[in-house]
Amino acid sequence: MRLDDERESSNVEDRRGLSMPGGRAGGIGIGTIAMALVAMYFGVDPSVVLNIGQGMQQDAPVEAQAIPADDPMAKFVAKVLGSTEDTWGKVFAASGQQYPAPKLVLFSGQTPTACGSGQAAMGPFYCPGDQKVYIDLSFYNEMKNRFHAPGDFAQAYVIAHEVGHHIQNVTGISDKVQQAQQSASSKAQANQYSVRLELQADCYAGVWAHHADGANRILEAGDVEEAMTAAAAIGDDALQKQAQGYAVPDSFTHGTSQQRVRWFNQGLSVGDIRKCDTFSVAAI
Repeated sequence: MRLDDERESSNVEDRRGLSMPGGRAGGIGIGTIAMALVAMYFGVDPSVVLNIGQGMQQDAPVEAQAIPADDPMAKFVAKVLGSTEDTWGKVFAASGQQYPAPKLVLFSGQTPTACGSGQAAMGPFYCPGDQKVYIDLSFYNEMKNRFHAPGDFAQAYVIAHEVGHHIQNVTGISDKVQQAQQSASSKAQANQYSVRLELQADCYAGVWAHHADGANRILEAGDVEEAMTAAAAIGDDALQKQAQGYAVPDSFTHGTSQQRVRWFNQGLSVGDIRKCDTFSVAAI
């Protein structure tokens, strides 16, 4: 990726190296349960997340520090986030709206969030409760070594996907999906709503890449292939086969490798958010 001319976002909180604030015992919230599901998705024992979430006070304040000037990975993240802000700011403005940019939190190990206790083992995630994207940068090593999906554009895709969830949140799509899941006739049907939500976030990531490249020519040879490899590597079928040797389609919550690649490419090709309606198509 060519990011030399991209600005760094000021919406980055660096909590790395900060200790978790002390907590009190409490109940398990919806956000913690959701994170446990994310943990399962990344092959982590969900009980670890539930136990931590049960014992931590999630609204304890955490003071962030400035990104070190000699930290290229943090600066890379800040530039990618800045690029998403510029892209979505223009997209929202075209329809007469103002884009409410999310914060991005860098953390190491674990950190409190409005959705429960965030853990590095759960991978990057978006919390609608505080409208923040959370990422432990060690996940990029996981992408390279475990998922065999290296490359800077693959790393940028991960951030753009989580920003896609933010857009779904602020536009009300996430709430509608949650309501539909509550009315679903089966767990498999509820999971299908989740799959379509995730694939739409993949498409939104493609829309960002389309506009960012059109504005500043950020893409280099091989970048698109990196993102496609990353999307394929974290498909439900690929992850389940890696973890247990076989896939269970009714349990999918994020989509197959083929579906994730298809919808990212859809956004990348057309650059139109209206073409990311994964909920109105019969086959995804």
